[in-house]
Amino acid sequence: MHRLPHRARKALVHHLVESRRLRGRGEVLTGHHNVNYVRRSGLVLALLLGAVPFTRFKYRVPLRAVEVVPRIWQREAEVLGVVCRYLREVPRCLADLGNGSVHGYRAGRVLSDSGPTGRVGEELMRSFASFFVRTASVPVAELPARPEGWPRDGDTQGFLDWLVHFTERRVHRPNRDRFGALFDAVGVPEDAMARFAAGHRCRAVRPFRLLHTDVHRANVVVRGRRLAVIDWELAILGDPLHDLATHLVRMAYGKEEQGRMVDLWAEAMADAGFTDLTAGLHEDLPVYVAFEYAQSVFPDVMRAAIDLPEDARTEHFRTAADRVERAVRRAREPLRLVDVPDREQVVEALRVWHATAR
Repeated sequence: MHRLPHRARKALVHHLVESRRLRGRGEVLTGHHNVNYVRRSGLVLALLLGAVPFTRFKYRVPLRAVEVVPRIWQREAEVLGVVCRYLREVPRCLADLGNGSVHGYRAGRVLSDSGPTGRVGEELMRSFASFFVRTASVPVAELPARPEGWPRDGDTQGFLDWLVHFTERRVHRPNRDRFGALFDAVGVPEDAMARFAAGHRCRAVRPFRLLHTDVHRANVVVRGRRLAVIDWELAILGDPLHDLATHLVRMAYGKEEQGRMVDLWAEAMADAGFTDLTAGLHEDLPVYVAFEYAQSVFPDVMRAAIDLPEDARTEHFRTAADRVERAVRRAREPLRLVDVPDREQVVEALRVWHATAR
């Protein structure tokens, strides 16, 4: 069977994983970007994948979704091919099928199962600090090629500019036709990202490293005292402070644990000999945290609106308004928002969008 031509092997793997998906025996995990089907491999599929028979695998199928985050490497399998050589706990990509992919399954407790907020604890935070060090240790030369015009190594302001331009040109502007009236109604003006760029700059030079960019509770599997960070499709090359900032915001740490996480990250980097990655930490980290709040207002508002059911009732609009209000409140300072509506105005704005623009 190992002598099958590549195309025939790929077609057979696709047929087998699709048949197991359709049988519906296993978990279905839906995220913003993919639906993940957890299934058990039979003997033939395991042989094709080079896996142990009858163990679990994860079949990832991309969702059609609004583009809200950068992907500089279109094939997650290419990134994982490098990552898994250095972070052995990360599940391998067993097959890249083009319109989906098959991954090893990491058994354990997903951190988000305990809730979206709450204390994380010193032991896990030390594990996160170790994870960021090991990610920074992945040789840049082994990573896939970067897009043309990518900021040069160490150009932290150029990297921030790239993130700002992506948010404006690929997230905000393309969605103005559909969501522009809603953005305006909830207080997010057309020049929002220009306002951010005018007031935020990186000051220090830091070497670029591999970044995961999405280390939050739903992407962390804990087994015993060890954790594994999964889902590397949004990995990029850039300023390590950006990775730390997205982690701090998306983990929803309390104020005390957030400060402790920053200290542990800096200590771990210094102990590993990466003091150059911590340059300007206390000046530039707030810039990236502000950017995370600024850019997330667009996907948060759009998702709140899109997630409204066709027959939305009052409670649906109020729940959506809570999401929008939180996003706008966090973005208020970095985007210099002035005319921020109250809750009833947000509810009304969502009602109008739902009735006219859906």
